[in-house]
Amino acid sequence: MHVAIAVVVPTFLALFWWQVQRVREGNTLSWAYVFEWPFFTGYAIYMWWKLVHDRTGAEPHGAGAATRTATPAEPGEDEELTAYNRYLAELHASGRRKRW
Repeated sequence: MHVAIAVVVPTFLALFWWQVQRVREGNTLSWAYVFEWPFFTGYAIYMWWKLVHDRTGAEPHGAGAATRTATPAEPGEDEELTAYNRYLAELHASGRRKRW
């Protein structure tokens, strides 16, 4: 990830400078790219920062809150729904973060 940002940022800045030179030569279409490349650079730096500082081992949000317990099924209540709610309560109690 560090190598990618070390390659991407100078490349984007070089492309920005190239588009500035094209604008100075009279290419009006390049005005869009003059503003686009710095935006891409900033976004790349922002995403790199977020990924580097992602708290993978940190306490999940609301870990200090009281854990919920699953209630037994009432007559006429769907057993599958009750089992799913119990599963969700166990996941919440485990404190594991959701990772996509």
